[in-house]
Amino acid sequence: MTHKHLKYYLQHLGTDIPAGLVVFLVALPLCLGIAMASGAPLFAGVISGIVGGLVVAWLSGSQLSVSGPAAGLTVIVIQAIQKLGSFESFLFAVVIAGGIQLILGYLRAGVIGAYFPSAVIKGMLAAIGLILIMKQIPHAVGFDADYEGDEAYMPADAEFTLAEIVKSFGAISLGPVIVSALAIVILLAWETRMFKRNRILSLIPGPLVAVLWGVGFNLSTQDNSLLAIHPEHLVNLPAIQGIAGFLHQLQFPDFAQYANPDIYNIAITIAIVASLETLLSLEATDKLDPLRRVAPTNQELKAQGIGNIISGMLGGLPITAVIVRSSANVNAGGRTKMACFFHGVLLLLSVMFLSRHLNYIPLASLASILLLTGYKLAKPNLFLEMYAKGMNQLAPFVITVVAILVSDLLKGMAIGIVCGLFFVIKANFHSAITLTRDGNNYLLRLQKDVSFLNKALLRTYLGQVAENSYLIIDGSKAQFIDQDIMETIQDFVNAAKDDHITVELKKIGGSAYKP
Repeated sequence: MTHKHLKYYLQHLGTDIPAGLVVFLVALPLCLGIAMASGAPLFAGVISGIVGGLVVAWLSGSQLSVSGPAAGLTVIVIQAIQKLGSFESFLFAVVIAGGIQLILGYLRAGVIGAYFPSAVIKGMLAAIGLILIMKQIPHAVGFDADYEGDEAYMPADAEFTLAEIVKSFGAISLGPVIVSALAIVILLAWETRMFKRNRILSLIPGPLVAVLWGVGFNLSTQDNSLLAIHPEHLVNLPAIQGIAGFLHQLQFPDFAQYANPDIYNIAITIAIVASLETLLSLEATDKLDPLRRVAPTNQELKAQGIGNIISGMLGGLPITAVIVRSSANVNAGGRTKMACFFHGVLLLLSVMFLSRHLNYIPLASLASILLLTGYKLAKPNLFLEMYAKGMNQLAPFVITVVAILVSDLLKGMAIGIVCGLFFVIKANFHSAITLTRDGNNYLLRLQKDVSFLNKALLRTYLGQVAENSYLIIDGSKAQFIDQDIMETIQDFVNAAKDDHITVELKKIGGSAYKP
């Protein structure tokens, strides 16, 4: 690290350390929950979070992206462990997947991320915001005891999610409601001018205050049967004592499975899905960055590859860049990769020395942080902004949001991209050829590239030319004219004499008809 870089990181420590603390508080229960949902040891989720913070943060070219275990891979992971028969065999597949990602980085496959339309990326962010809100409401009211789906891009069944929300309001627990309600008030207050201008309060992150409030409430109401928070609504870390206890939890790949073809099939699947999720998250994080920095995608694939190799070697889950934690980082004021690194340090220290104390944190406190993060990602103003930009932007945006909500991230993005391409082709389709009329004089102009896709539109326009008229077909602005278009024009020229139409060709091959 150069002196210039060191100075840059040091001057932003005042915002990066509080942001790293917020990301840690969000990431810790999610690392545990994703491991639980994946059918893996809980510790495996923490390991991948630590590797994402301590290793991938420095190898990545992104200043704000946060990496760790992703809910989008849970289905793949649980099926892979079942198919391979052991977690150790699965770890071998993770190591190989990391190697494949590393190769993809050197092959410059990161360019794929540039082909996602802006409306689709914004749709993905809005959908994730809505999912966060839906998933956190049960925690906020003290109903849902599980958190494996909290970061999911893919609620497996949208109807179940909505039904769970409705059901949760019928089983409200007073303690968590008080915690989450006041935590949201604290978070909103901390964003007001009065708090930001206060010299002391501006140094204290609002989310930390919200979490401390939750811990204080939990400890002070344990003997109150009405307000006490049930243990299942608290963070639940495995008991680990010091460095020795941490090292004892590590698991290692079963390299004896090198001849098993299923290992390689699973590795390829993980590498492709993890790379796509990473590129999507990276693109979205760049759009959230207030400084509008653009991270190098090929470097990100290499960083993720090395991260997955290390995670697999130490007994961790597959790693991707994760938009939920990244957006929490941005919203908390993170400016450099020190915030992500600090969150990794806190994850490591917490599981080594503080697991007993962290288990006092109510999930309702964390839910309040994620509820506001979700709201910022899916603000009503965003929908109004896309509406103002017209159907070409609104349709891919809305379709992406709906598709992700009812399916999953990758399927939803694929549907959104297809929709976006449809509108791009439609726009180019109509702008490629224009027809202007002045009495019996017509000007048919070919713009930019004119392909066979425009043949039907060309025939429609030519069919509008009346008898006994004069038509100029101008191809001076066209950089490319498909042979099908040329044949259609020449066929019209040959038939024009029957309708007494004079045709003049400009910068177009073929013979014009002039009576």
